[in-house]
Amino acid sequence: MTGEELHQLLLAKWGRSYDVQLRRGTGKVFLQVMWKYLEQASFPLTEAEYLAHLDEVAGYINAWGGTAQVQGFIAQTRDRPRLGKAVSIPIDLGERASEWLLEF
Repeated sequence: MTGEELHQLLLAKWGRSYDVQLRRGTGKVFLQVMWKYLEQASFPLTEAEYLAHLDEVAGYINAWGGTAQVQGFIAQTRDRPRLGKAVSIPIDLGERASEWLLEF
């Protein structure tokens, strides 16, 4: 998955270029789809910065083998990002979880 593919996935599902963040939980990593989006006047990133950020996040998702998990979750969820509430997508890191959780 590339950053552009992640962007298209967000647009297709929710119609906006939502910000995404990676967060570490207890033994898991979550991709959080935040409530702020590129089309807002108050969004803190330029379009180029936003797309570079998505590329970086997509790189981690690919390295963890989580592309199918993210795509499947977004396709099936009925949740949507709203003020103060992100959509949290768990990414199963498998047997190598301890390696990634120490580094990330």
